[in-house]
Amino acid sequence: MTTYQALESVKTEEGNILSVVEKNIDELPDGDLLIKVSYSSLNYKDAMSASGMPGVTRNYPHTPGIDAVGEVDTSSNNNFKEGDKVIVTGYDLGMNTAGGFGQYIRVPAEWATLLPNGLSENESMSLGTAGLTAGLSVHALETYRGNQGFEGTKSIVTGATGGVGSIALMLLSKLNSEVTAVTGKKEQTEFLTGLGASEIILREDLQEVARKPIGKSIWDLGVDVVSGDVLTMLLTSLTPGGAVACSGLVGGPSFESSIFPFILRGNALLGIDSVEIPLDQKSQIWDRFSSDWKLDLTGLTKEVSLDGLEKEVQTILQGGQVGRIVVNLT
Repeated sequence: MTTYQALESVKTEEGNILSVVEKNIDELPDGDLLIKVSYSSLNYKDAMSASGMPGVTRNYPHTPGIDAVGEVDTSSNNNFKEGDKVIVTGYDLGMNTAGGFGQYIRVPAEWATLLPNGLSENESMSLGTAGLTAGLSVHALETYRGNQGFEGTKSIVTGATGGVGSIALMLLSKLNSEVTAVTGKKEQTEFLTGLGASEIILREDLQEVARKPIGKSIWDLGVDVVSGDVLTMLLTSLTPGGAVACSGLVGGPSFESSIFPFILRGNALLGIDSVEIPLDQKSQIWDRFSSDWKLDLTGLTKEVSLDGLEKEVQTILQGGQVGRIVVNLT
């Protein structure tokens, strides 16, 4: 009978308590693949689940972790064999299914994709759901532009010190777009410049640059993880034919906009979902991160063990996370 270590969240009257516990593999849900997890990563949704925020995880005790990479231990599916290295992100992993903050997971084969050649296990979780979302955002903008590429474009990325924002910034810069980074963290200017930002705007200063209901054409494309007033400002400032890919709601679940950006400049708002999309779309993004989108993520990541996760959960909930947190479960 195999046991393993996992970070478990337990709901109490005083709030959720986190601790590293020993669990039994037999307690895992049914599924085609039993995977020995080597790395996971910390996303805001993980922190929401770990802290017991309403509407995320229904039942506790629970092991969060919406990302995992590791080796197939046993398989009842012909598409995977023992020893295969696989990535699992999204779907119900870590939400209501025991997630990647445990050394083992058991999931449906439809949730897993083979780790591509050219991408290490550590690199895949340095990207994680945040990187996948950033990649899907850039891919959506690329497709919208008719595969013209990004050479000579001006782009804007909000929430630029966070997981999605920082990777989107790096990727757009690699693809030769001139990137403006929007952040609420004035002290991270040097960090953002190092990632490839050519200009940095503090979040509170964005309204001095943009004008409602429609203002000067400044940026050709944008990646937004904030929504709220920030997304409103971005939409007023796009060039004709420009687009924003939106994937987050740090600034709230709603925003205001007039019809002008859409009918006067032909702008587009592209919604990005990285959770329930078809697996082949996820695989396509992972393949690109292993080839033409290859990034050096060493300066972006901090590695922690299960024991160090609770502190990082509090940091991300307080809006203090910079870059990516990789969880080493080996």
